[in-house]
Amino acid sequence: MFSEGFTAGAYLIAAILFIRGLKKLQSPVTARRGNRVAAFGMLLAIVATLFSQQILTPAEMIGGLVVGGLLGAVMAKRVQMTGMPELVAAFNGFGGLASALVAGAEVARIVEQGGGFGDPRDHTGAYLSILVGMVTFSGSLIAFLKLSGKMTGNPIQFTGRYIVLSTCAAAAVGSIVWIFIGGDMVSLITILAGLSLILGILLVIPIGGADMPVIVAFLNALSGLAAAATGFVLSNTVLIISGALVGASGIMLTRVMCVAMNRRLWHVLVGGFGGDSDDSSDGAKQLEDGRTITSTTPDDTAILLSYARKVIIVPGYG
Repeated sequence: MFSEGFTAGAYLIAAILFIRGLKKLQSPVTARRGNRVAAFGMLLAIVATLFSQQILTPAEMIGGLVVGGLLGAVMAKRVQMTGMPELVAAFNGFGGLASALVAGAEVARIVEQGGGFGDPRDHTGAYLSILVGMVTFSGSLIAFLKLSGKMTGNPIQFTGRYIVLSTCAAAAVGSIVWIFIGGDMVSLITILAGLSLILGILLVIPIGGADMPVIVAFLNALSGLAAAATGFVLSNTVLIISGALVGASGIMLTRVMCVAMNRRLWHVLVGGFGGDSDDSSDGAKQLEDGRTITSTTPDDTAILLSYARKVIIVPGYG
């Protein structure tokens, strides 16, 4: 229905809107406007893609937009500001899962329609998308459970975790290499997805609740990288751009948070593995009942107050 030129133009406008929206997110004053601008850019990219590929009818698209919009509105109204970290973790997980499923579906489509997958090395993006996407999904799920209180915020450790983690990582890489040398693709991709799920869980469960915000930002970056890899699989320019923007901004946010906490990302990860989440350098303390007392900075407090509609002052406390 749409010409290639029209679709490319819509993608270009969407990419510009993404960048403009991201720029406005740097200030609390313009953050809401930036969110709307980026959301409109995503809407434009989705509609252009659906029309160009003739995937859905206009009625089906409108129905999907209405259902999705209602779900988003309900979540936005119900979730408090204090619940934003776990909501972001959930979004990261769904984004990673979507990237992995799309990459897997594209692999299945090529195998079914073409009778073969050609040179497996030409589709490295699909393997990376599945690997990173599934790690992001399972890791974000654990982060959501920890932040929402449905799972203990204390580091969960077990004997031999380094060996299990290293073995899973080596097996995941080995499955990709095996695909390159001519192994059964469907079976190996299934194994890769399963190992990636285990990797995500093993990476996050040993990390204490005090370091969860850093991990959520890191998982956000991974979800962007997974989306960018899926963009290469689909040869979709706007998906590559949006994924790269999310990945880059997530990495920068992770670095900023680590600097604010006087921590290194590697120390957060390895420290969690070693059970160092009670270290005073991370500005947090773990209580016996699993709850976390986290210190903050004047800048973070000012940002929270700028968004607050009601502020309760309790004299003599804190």
